[in-house]
Amino acid sequence: METSIYEQYQGNKRFVSVDCVIFGYEDEQLKLLLFQRAIEPSKGEWSLLGGWVNANETSEDAARRVLNKLTGLEDVYLEQVHTFSNPNRDPGGSVITVEYYALINIDEKANNLIKDYGARWFTIDALPPLIFDHDVLVAKALEKLRLRSSYEIIGRKLLPEKFTITCLRNLYNQIFQRQFDPGNFRKKILSLKILEKLDEKDMSESRKGAYLFKFKPKKQTEFIDPIVKRSLS
Repeated sequence: METSIYEQYQGNKRFVSVDCVIFGYEDEQLKLLLFQRAIEPSKGEWSLLGGWVNANETSEDAARRVLNKLTGLEDVYLEQVHTFSNPNRDPGGSVITVEYYALINIDEKANNLIKDYGARWFTIDALPPLIFDHDVLVAKALEKLRLRSSYEIIGRKLLPEKFTITCLRNLYNQIFQRQFDPGNFRKKILSLKILEKLDEKDMSESRKGAYLFKFKPKKQTEFIDPIVKRSLS
């Protein structure tokens, strides 16, 4: 009797997990959320927020569940990044992991929740050693964030309602880990026509002060010519 494809692969099982790369922005610094692994192997070492995918859930559902379980955070928009399937990536067994990432504003509520659950923020340029291949996962998620930031202005939920171009540039400096030329950055950002210049100034940047801006409502920016959205990198 011919065996089914399921029977043929019965002894070839692999575990499936999710890992969440959660970037945060606070005090003009890009940060990464980590926690100390609670199980062997590598117990006590710094890890991304990860866990198993249950048989009755999708990887997206698992990522949201794991994030909530380890940090208390809810309603975080997670975007899939990549699937890592090297059979030797986890010394505990053959584990396929589906990677998700998010960029959130680190407000007081988020900080209180995260502290209660034992997770911790690290600045992106001063990360501790990470378990397994998690440094590769972080690099892949950062690459995805930079790509997104090249064609979509990041900042609506990260900056105050009123902000200067310098504040927005500082956010991009952190994401790309480089210093953008102030004049060129200003010219490119204003060419996108998604910011509204206010008749107010922030006097903390210089004697003359710097004009404040705010994002135009999304409905007014939905039909911006894609050609105008040229790369900022």
